[in-house]
Amino acid sequence: MYVGRFSPSPTGLLHIGSLLTALASYADARAHNGKWLVRMEDLDPPREMAGAADHILHTLEAFGFEWDGEVAYQSRRHHLYEDALGRLKDKGLVYPCYCSRKDWQAAASMGADGFVYNGRCRVADHRPSENGKPPAWRIRVPDRIIGFDDMLVRHYAQNLASDIGDFVLLRADGFWAYQLAVVVDDAEQGITHIVRGQDLLVSTPRQIFLQYSLGFSRPGYAHLPLLVNQSGQKWSKQTLAPALDGSQAELLLRQVSAYLNLPPAPQIDRPRDLLDWAVLHWQISRVPKQAICTE
Repeated sequence: MYVGRFSPSPTGLLHIGSLLTALASYADARAHNGKWLVRMEDLDPPREMAGAADHILHTLEAFGFEWDGEVAYQSRRHHLYEDALGRLKDKGLVYPCYCSRKDWQAAASMGADGFVYNGRCRVADHRPSENGKPPAWRIRVPDRIIGFDDMLVRHYAQNLASDIGDFVLLRADGFWAYQLAVVVDDAEQGITHIVRGQDLLVSTPRQIFLQYSLGFSRPGYAHLPLLVNQSGQKWSKQTLAPALDGSQAELLLRQVSAYLNLPPAPQIDRPRDLLDWAVLHWQISRVPKQAICTE
């Protein structure tokens, strides 16, 4: 059975880009007679907005979305991440890293997603003094190409060694890294298809490598075009995207449906009816491949 998901982070409120992802992931799941789950990615308390998680769920309801089962909260799933890290330790795939970010980035090169870790702590004899502080835990990545075929972007690949470097699974401050948590959660929840924004495309080879390392199945992927402003910046909390207004649900759902190349719906009163129309007419092959300017 098809199992999809929508995974917002409560670092802010839902905006127009969030709605596009929610609608596309929902329509793709329901068009395949599948399940659509909601998972709250609340792993970074210092960055979270008070009350945002509840507001996100109320907003989804105001726009007519109904999800299957209970909402999953990553903050309540630490035992799953601890178990996964333990399995990777048993395989000798991870190692403690005591480097400060300032020290290792000073001589690092830029890669596909920021600085490439230079492997300073990979060899135990070369690790800096612990100084009593807890380490981060990094996974050893292979010097080979990891690629996949995306339903929208087509083929995408990285050499993790040169493009990313050994990446962090558990931060030195005790917070779990997104890359590990999302892979563990997708496997535990039985996610078979992931429909999300192209800003996360760069993370996918890392997640595929973790799936392989942990013996998990690989889901199918479809990375959606980003909604951008006239400056080419993705609409997000950082670019001051306005929060969704539930009183404008019909207008905003029609707007996002047009971005996804869905046919215009007839006069419909309820947001839920617009979602049903989207499911009935959903064709992922019609979704644009490039970023969409909303201004």
